Amino acid sequence: MKLGRQPNPRERSQEEGEKILDVDASMQGTLTFKDPVNLRINGTFEGTLNTKGNLTIGETAQVKATITGETVVIAGEVVGNIVAGVELRLMAPARLVGDVETPSLVVQKGATLQGRLNMINAQGARDERAHILGDRGTMNVDELASYLAVEKTLIFEWAESGKLPAVRDGKNWRFEKNKVDEWVASGKIK
Repeated sequence: MKLGRQPNPRERSQEEGEKILDVDASMQGTLTFKDPVNLRINGTFEGTLNTKGNLTIGETAQVKATITGETVVIAGEVVGNIVAGVELRLMAPARLVGDVETPSLVVQKGATLQGRLNMINAQGARDERAHILGDRGTMNVDELASYLAVEKTLIFEWAESGKLPAVRDGKNWRFEKNKVDEWVASGKIK
């Protein structure tokens, strides 16, 4: 008899290797998925979401979060900034209040978006934000958080864990734009 992880009733296989993880509860904090997963939130969530794969915010969901993902589909209510590396879809009756950065945006009739939209190319290049750097080619934490449209706490987490290319300058972190752009293009931001 083999002992192992029992299947979660909220986690089910769609196809070989593809899973859907349903979250119907009220949650708070940071959710990070390093491997692709199809995450569907139907309850309430507050905090930070970093996903790979598909993230769906269901019609009954209420989310207050900074979201970084690949494909993000919203049918419920979201307050927070979103970086969708592949596509963001707003399905009726979605209500999104926050800034968006994505190469592809689909807004269905009946869905609303209140915030700024920054269309990026599929490689994640953010040329329109190059003015932040001037001639220096480096950024501090505040500048990088603005450049990537994420919270400063996430920049600190990535830098301290070594995920993000960074150089410690005394008590401060410095980030080279070309290395950050390569890091984003490689998909390691998720």
